[in-house]
Amino acid sequence: MTAEVYTRLREFMDTLPSGYPATPTGVEIKILKKLYTPEQAKLTMKLNKEPEEVSATAARLNMEESELAQKLEEMAQKGLIFRTRRGDKVLYQAFQFVVGVYEFQLDNLDREFCELFEEYLPYLGTSFLPLKTRQLRVIPVESAIKAVPAVATYNRVRDLVREQDIIAVSQCICRKEQEILGRPCDRPQETCISFGDFAQYGIDNKTARAISTEEALRVLDRAEEAGLVLSPTNSQEIGAICCCCPCCCPILRTAKMMPRPAEFVESHYRAQIDASLCSACGQCIERCQVQAIKVGDEASEVMEERCIGCGLCVSTCPEEAISLVPKPHMEAPPKSFINTLGRIEMERSALVKGS
Repeated sequence: MTAEVYTRLREFMDTLPSGYPATPTGVEIKILKKLYTPEQAKLTMKLNKEPEEVSATAARLNMEESELAQKLEEMAQKGLIFRTRRGDKVLYQAFQFVVGVYEFQLDNLDREFCELFEEYLPYLGTSFLPLKTRQLRVIPVESAIKAVPAVATYNRVRDLVREQDIIAVSQCICRKEQEILGRPCDRPQETCISFGDFAQYGIDNKTARAISTEEALRVLDRAEEAGLVLSPTNSQEIGAICCCCPCCCPILRTAKMMPRPAEFVESHYRAQIDASLCSACGQCIERCQVQAIKVGDEASEVMEERCIGCGLCVSTCPEEAISLVPKPHMEAPPKSFINTLGRIEMERSALVKGS
């Protein structure tokens, strides 16, 4: 019976926006067994996919409210479900594995879990690789868009940060995982910025610390200096900003191996080089995180099919020969991350029906 509980939990998790596919090896079940007790697995499957007050959940499940509240809070503290606050009300909901439950395990990582996650990654990718909508996108570093006309607010990272009331920062789970696996990264560790409900969740769970707008902007400064790609939630009202490196981030690791990363990574810009100004110093080639620039006959050249529009090459070009240009026919991202997840869920549903 215990094995059946985890199989049903796997099926339930697969109905959530990012999916949770089965594998021939059963590694996905091993992950669930490591995270959830059988009782927690059963309770998770009874939760709504949207935030719900404890009183409403208790009435729906015919459970005693105080006992249920304690169980749900214990699960939220373990990063198994998501908690939000509306005034003095606490709401809980079932939440997807990535971006979600995995990232909530920052303080629970051990070598076994890291190895299981790495084994599962290729299978997990099958849930979102065929989809048009991405959970995250790449946004240019601020210094790269100073000369770009008519940049929408959702593509101005500092404007987005200044709009936020609750901000938190935490250690990058990708770099922590790689360090546990014996592959430490020398880039800054405390670089994951979250906002609003995500920030409050991390603060409440003590996996993130509250910071001011000014400190958040300093984190972005350090990220640009270290050559980290800015990857916010793919929404106009952002929930978080990841500062990613291609040695640790699963998305950039995957993109770098692809022949056409620009088709895999959501971005509104690409770099271009003015050959008349370029001295072919090679600095942009070293700076690029996805190998999108190559040595040309007389100047460095951008390979458009590889460029993800992060702007890191622009800000360090000594000749100011590189600029960002908008990609044609790009639509504004969904208004909120909830809208993004809803669109992903519909695309996955259509894909399943069409298969």
